[in-house]
Amino acid sequence: TNMTNSACETKETPEARRVDAPEVQPATDIYEREDAYVVVADLPGVDQQGLDLSVEERVLTVDGLAEAPGPASATLLHREFGAVRYHRAFRLSDDIDVEKISAALKNGALRLTLPKLPQRQPRKISVTAG
Repeated sequence: TNMTNSACETKETPEARRVDAPEVQPATDIYEREDAYVVVADLPGVDQQGLDLSVEERVLTVDGLAEAPGPASATLLHREFGAVRYHRAFRLSDDIDVEKISAALKNGALRLTLPKLPQRQPRKISVTAG
């Protein structure tokens, strides 16, 4: 199964968004391993508290909020960096075990591991002489 074509397609959702933060689709790479798909999304400025991941009706949704940088105790004189809302949604194929999806966030890079169901993984058949 090719994750980019059949297992995972971008899907937009019309949910309410913060109007003071522009919405951006994060750059995303998708890899296929024998036992799982791996999705890596670039979410600069997003920390664990600003990240929301969910799966509903086989749609994986990634929402992240990067707050505007800068010290809270200083007076803002000029701003070119503002808050950014990241949003991406993927339709998952039937060969993904949604109950075992895991996520790790490090330095603004989100790594999702989407395990394949055991019956969908390739099986090696041993051959004996005889």
